Amino acid sequence: MKKLWENYSYALILIAVSLIFSLVAKAQLNNEDAYITVTIEEGQSLWEIAEVFAGEHNFTENEFVSWVEKENGIIGEIVFPGDELVIPVVADQMEPTQIAGAER
Repeated sequence: MKKLWENYSYALILIAVSLIFSLVAKAQLNNEDAYITVTIEEGQSLWEIAEVFAGEHNFTENEFVSWVEKENGIIGEIVFPGDELVIPVVADQMEPTQIAGAER
C-alpha cells in the first residue's frame, strides 16, 4: 500500500480534488433550480420586476436589478418581450399567482 501511495500519490490527490470540485459544481447547479423564472412581457422592464419582488426578498431595487443582470448575462438593463430571466426569489417563498409570467 505504501508503494502504491508513493507511485500514484499525485494522481490520487488529483482524482480526490476533481471529485470534490464536481460535487460542489453539481450543488451549485441544483441551487439555481430554487429560483423562479419570469417571462418578460411587452413594455416590462427590470425595474418594474424589481419593484414587485425586491422589497419582499431583502434586496434594494438596485441590488435586485444588478443581480438579475449578472446572473442572466444582461448588459445595460435591456430586456425584450419573451426573455426568460432567473430572479433571486426562492420558488418555495412565492405563490404562483403573485405575478403574471412567473414560472416555477
